[in-house]
Amino acid sequence: MSFPIDFSGYQALSFDASQKTFSDGQKQQLTTNIALVRDSLVFFTALANVKGLGGHTGGAYDIVPEVLIVDGFMKGGSQIHPVYFDEAGHRVAIQYMMAALNGQKSFADLLHYREFGHGLFGHPERDEAAGVFFSSGRLGHMWSYVNGVAEADRDKTLVMFGSDGSQQEGDDAEAARYAVARGLNVKLLIDDNDVTIAGHPSNYLKGFDTAKTLAGHGLEVSVGDGENLDELFARIGSAFSSTGPVALINKRKMAPEVPGIEGLPKGHDVIPVDLAIEYLEARGCGDAVLLLKEPAAAKEKTTYLGSSAETGKCRDDFGKIVCEILDSMDEPAKKVIVVDSDLEGSCGLHHIRKNHPEVYVSGGIMERNNYSVAAGFGSEEGRQGIFGTFSAFLEMVVSEITMARLNRANVLAHFSHSGVDDMADNTCHFGINNFFADNGLEEGDTTRLYFPADALQLRAMLPVIFDDPGLRFIFSTRSATPFIENQDGNKLYGDGYRFEPGKDELIRKGSAGYIVSYGEMLYRCLDAVESLKQEGIDVGLINKPTLNVVDKDMLSVAGASPFVLVVESQSTTTGLGSRYGTWLLENGFTPKYAHLGTSKEGRGGLGEQVDHQGCDPASIKKAVAGLR
Repeated sequence: MSFPIDFSGYQALSFDASQKTFSDGQKQQLTTNIALVRDSLVFFTALANVKGLGGHTGGAYDIVPEVLIVDGFMKGGSQIHPVYFDEAGHRVAIQYMMAALNGQKSFADLLHYREFGHGLFGHPERDEAAGVFFSSGRLGHMWSYVNGVAEADRDKTLVMFGSDGSQQEGDDAEAARYAVARGLNVKLLIDDNDVTIAGHPSNYLKGFDTAKTLAGHGLEVSVGDGENLDELFARIGSAFSSTGPVALINKRKMAPEVPGIEGLPKGHDVIPVDLAIEYLEARGCGDAVLLLKEPAAAKEKTTYLGSSAETGKCRDDFGKIVCEILDSMDEPAKKVIVVDSDLEGSCGLHHIRKNHPEVYVSGGIMERNNYSVAAGFGSEEGRQGIFGTFSAFLEMVVSEITMARLNRANVLAHFSHSGVDDMADNTCHFGINNFFADNGLEEGDTTRLYFPADALQLRAMLPVIFDDPGLRFIFSTRSATPFIENQDGNKLYGDGYRFEPGKDELIRKGSAGYIVSYGEMLYRCLDAVESLKQEGIDVGLINKPTLNVVDKDMLSVAGASPFVLVVESQSTTTGLGSRYGTWLLENGFTPKYAHLGTSKEGRGGLGEQVDHQGCDPASIKKAVAGLR
């Protein structure tokens, strides 16, 4: 399949370092180039949507003018470090586009954006041969890195593309102060579109102004219209001719001139296919439209032995269940605060915002602050903070978790997108270090880590632990999970089930050995166990929904068996597998022991990530065979 947009009209431009205005024909050609690139971004991100892979359109679409102008200065021989550093990793589509334009990828490669095994991940991962020269994806982590590159290349100008959203992160404040103090020749080109997932920062983060913030740190700041090409070109040229750090704040609506997403928060995500078709039809991109109208390949629905065909989403149900608990309270705002970090829809917190706005705070892209705010609110008996974000970002708040623990705070934290399942955003968004939250001293510690096996276990779990003191962490996956069934084919965590914190659960008895698992890996392990039993191999299964508490009764059951296999999607170096073997030895048990988990960088796609890590039912059965 060939790329359906004709690039014969594209001509790479080259700008002289001394230029402040366009020479003859350059503006017209730049306008043509911008249109072709923007049309292409709309097309291939929408194509990923057709395949159910998601993605992000608006941010990459926004910054096309400044990227192409910077590219022209790079090609003109200016002393610019030849990398389009971008701390907004979700704008990776423009990185792939430039790689194609510069001959490091084929245009046909773009047709496989976010697909498994094609290297076009949802966030950039460094691969020089493929035209990607840095890894990014967690906001706030790139500028300091670029400062380091600038320290190493003092004779070069460094360019970093940023956004008003990324500038909310506290790390960028540190980077700004360092760049000014060291006189680094770093030029920031910031897309200021007043849009994040949560809405418009001008509404929910009163007082925040990107330009004033950066000026306050000592940077030279230039504010202008990002869609005014003459003005934009002059400001970029002026910044390149100056020394020291400069911030170019480029104002525009998100996804300008794209009907249905222009200026709207939904422009952050992948463009809906119908809107992409409308846009491309108006642009005369008929061949691209035809590809978007082709029916997506039917996805084969996988069912698992021992689990229902019906599924539920724990990450969404978290908010629904909290709402039910709040409904039963008198004056909940006096007892609870819920602090979101721009991921309300991903963590289920949007249900709380809609039904209990009195307890809800849109805290912006400031995870460290927001967790500590929740902890401060919950620093007295009878009050608690609730916090939510992606599991990958737990690593960003480990210090705040420690201080919350030392202050004996009461915090219920929901970390969604745990593990690797359905993670087209790829490696930087893997939530595989959840056990970092359990970093306290053993003496008197009440920290508890919980990972329900399905949505029904979450429903039983959350009311039981809601008022517990100390730090409680609930983990969930991006993907929906089936419901675990008992041996009679009924939902195990349905009517009559009561959750007991700290207690492991015997899902299936076994004489040959035991698999120990939890969360979204439990149903995969159950499939392997049921399959093995059909083959005459009597393997048992234990669910460990409280991850960091030793249940000695169930430990003795597993420890007395011929083997123990721990299966999880957490890191093999930091997860349960690295702990459980120690617990067995400490309690005098010496079965054969092994553990499976995440050990490889991602390869894109969705459900394929678990198989890639060797944690699918077939791999679990193979691991069992190796222990027998």
